[in-house]
Amino acid sequence: MSELPEGTGDERVDAIVTGLGRLGEQPASEHVAIFDEAFSGLESALAAVDEPGGQATGGQGAGERQAGER
Repeated sequence: MSELPEGTGDERVDAIVTGLGRLGEQPASEHVAIFDEAFSGLESALAAVDEPGGQATGGQGAGERQAGER
């Protein structure tokens, strides 16, 4: 697997991305479970943003783009 990104600025997402680092240590037959776990975690993190008091942290906020992005 290629290098993992430095960080997203959201601790929940960073932990999930770090967990994907296990892919190289596991047989391919275990990859689906790891991806399912990551997907569920990302889904929960996104849902938390929509909850009262939830907020996006770090990185680009919802709808924000850096210059030159489409």
